[in-house]
Amino acid sequence: MPKIVDHDQYRKELLCKCFDLFAQKGYGSITMRQIAQGMGVSTGTLYHYFSSKEALFEQLVEEISQQDVSAALAELEGTETLQEAMAALGRYLVKNEDYFIKWTFVWVDFCQHQDSKKMLNQSSVFKRANQRYQQAACKFLGVQDKVLASFILSFVNGLILEKLWGDETIDFVEQCTLLGKMLTVYLQQNVTSSVN
Repeated sequence: MPKIVDHDQYRKELLCKCFDLFAQKGYGSITMRQIAQGMGVSTGTLYHYFSSKEALFEQLVEEISQQDVSAALAELEGTETLQEAMAALGRYLVKNEDYFIKWTFVWVDFCQHQDSKKMLNQSSVFKRANQRYQQAACKFLGVQDKVLASFILSFVNGLILEKLWGDETIDFVEQCTLLGKMLTVYLQQNVTSSVN
């Protein structure tokens, strides 16, 4: 009797395995053959699920962005104030620091090997991932301001990049708590300004 394979689940398993390979070797340095070897599958199997290394990476971005948003929102729910939420975000970053540093490294390495104009104009995968993160930031903050959500994401990305570059003085909780205080004042001023 032939083995029944859940192809979608198997594809997700392959994506999870390839994340660490990209983090270890870098997007530009690893080939599909090396990815297949690292995952213990044939190159043919890998090409059956992913037409190219770029297609594999794009599906990885899609999968990771969905997982990131679900995990973060689940972990961060239950805070009552913006300052509490931002402190919780800092703790979440500390708890998952290694993962975020790896993902940032992989992302930077991928971008380094792409034509930036082509990448920004061409790929809807990256736009969808960015929109997913923005929507999650809006939900997390309890606001509809996409500019503010983008600012928060840029802030978090900056903190992670500082850690990636080896800045040991970065304290995620301290930085996020400070930003929470600043955002509270900013939002209070905007509410007051719109009422007047």
